[in-house]
Amino acid sequence: MRRILFLALCILGLCAPALSSGAEVIPQPVSEKACEGAYYVSGGMPIVADPQFSQAVNALMSFLPPPDPLAGDVRGDGVQLKLVDDAKLGAEGYILDVSPQIISIKAASPAGAFYAVQTLRQLVSQNSEFLAVPCVSITDTPRFPWRGLMLDVARHFQPKEEVFKIIDVMALFKMNTLHLHLVDDQGWRLEIDAFPQLTKIGSKREASTKFDFCMAPAGAASDGYYTKDDMREIIAYAQERFITIVAEIEMPGHATAAIASIKGLSCLNQRFKVSNCWGVHQDIFCAGEEKVFAFLEAVLAEVAELFPGPYIHIGGDEAPKDRWRACPKCQKRIKDEGLKDEHELQSWFISRIETYVNSLGKQIIGWDEILEGGLPPRATVMSWRGMQGGADAAMQGHDVVMSPTSHCYFDYRQSKDWDNEPGAIGAAVIPLDKTYSFEPVPADLPLDAQKHILGTQGNLWTEHIATPEHLQYMAFPRAVALAEVAWSPKDARDWAGFSKRLPAALSLLKAMGVNCREPRQGELAD
Repeated sequence: MRRILFLALCILGLCAPALSSGAEVIPQPVSEKACEGAYYVSGGMPIVADPQFSQAVNALMSFLPPPDPLAGDVRGDGVQLKLVDDAKLGAEGYILDVSPQIISIKAASPAGAFYAVQTLRQLVSQNSEFLAVPCVSITDTPRFPWRGLMLDVARHFQPKEEVFKIIDVMALFKMNTLHLHLVDDQGWRLEIDAFPQLTKIGSKREASTKFDFCMAPAGAASDGYYTKDDMREIIAYAQERFITIVAEIEMPGHATAAIASIKGLSCLNQRFKVSNCWGVHQDIFCAGEEKVFAFLEAVLAEVAELFPGPYIHIGGDEAPKDRWRACPKCQKRIKDEGLKDEHELQSWFISRIETYVNSLGKQIIGWDEILEGGLPPRATVMSWRGMQGGADAAMQGHDVVMSPTSHCYFDYRQSKDWDNEPGAIGAAVIPLDKTYSFEPVPADLPLDAQKHILGTQGNLWTEHIATPEHLQYMAFPRAVALAEVAWSPKDARDWAGFSKRLPAALSLLKAMGVNCREPRQGELAD
């Protein structure tokens, strides 16, 4: 009743609530102009949309109030979503105009309209008591096409409901790529029809104790995996929000769970178990064994059929060569293929996999170790050991996603106050302002190579992150800061402005049930 009376008074011009000024949203829009007045949202307000914008309409209806028969005709002209032929908006841009009479959204694509609605959602949430949207005119397009977050579900499995929640937050801040690290030494988390052993055996890890120094602190037994139906649900949920799921199937290293499940994939003729030890493991896929490639091709065929996106991530990182050096089959492969050494053998391995993945209509992306021994012809590089690997790949004409440990590793601690922070890996600290300061394009990179920088990605490795609550705490708000890095123009980014806009974003996350970390005193700009 209070809201009904308030809206009635507004029609008569007898109210003047304190509204958030301007578009205090994240990411910072390319262009915004504040106007006088506000649009007052009411239940049952009309939504007129071109047919292509069904996803935007669904998103809009998820936060607008339901019809209220007692409210009367106080709803204005509602929301209009219109498809426009405007090349300047690109595949993801939009125009949002809010006047006292109408909310107008124009976009050249369904994704653009969806992102306009995410901006509108933040504006509404900032004035939720009155459901008022300050009048504003926004024109917005993203800086980078890859705005990503990586979730490691191999070390500690996360239920699909948790993945849904991560997707919801990503969509709110216009991130568009969710990279799922599905397999590793400590677990295989995706159902593969051709090899049921992978989940029957590979998804289960024994507990470790305080005496297992390689896993500290001691870890409980762990299991869990996604059926194909589970993954189809996740993919569909993400697609509804314009997020592409990229599956990672690690090779040639980080393969213990697979080696423990399927005989004959390693250089050693011995039994393995799924590792309950963190770190880099010596036993990797045998590059001289044809059974390995038959196995990987069968797995990749199912992955390519399941995931509709253009990329399959093949890992390629942290693959020790000790077993290959001592393996007669691998040494024969080096000789037969005219290779120089084990590094070139890894390049040959990845190139062979790339050829097969390309035959499936997909492209490979891998960590920057795939540069060693020579890059496969069409590979995209994800640079994590710093910026140099990404710069080198871009100079060679390869696309790159920048994801260095210096700014983008969200399993690192968020402050030096260890007593008041949950467990994390090592002693490195990446505070919120460090993530926000990240610039994905190296300053000295030539202009013709800069076009190969697709964007950036935050990585959530989960060796020391077991619960959804801990995961959310480590991800947010650092992922929110990276979302602005990926979307907003470089010159528009401003730490003081972000600090001012962040509290409203955190309030919305809390309302969504997200366990985000509250910045401490002195961590934000005054």
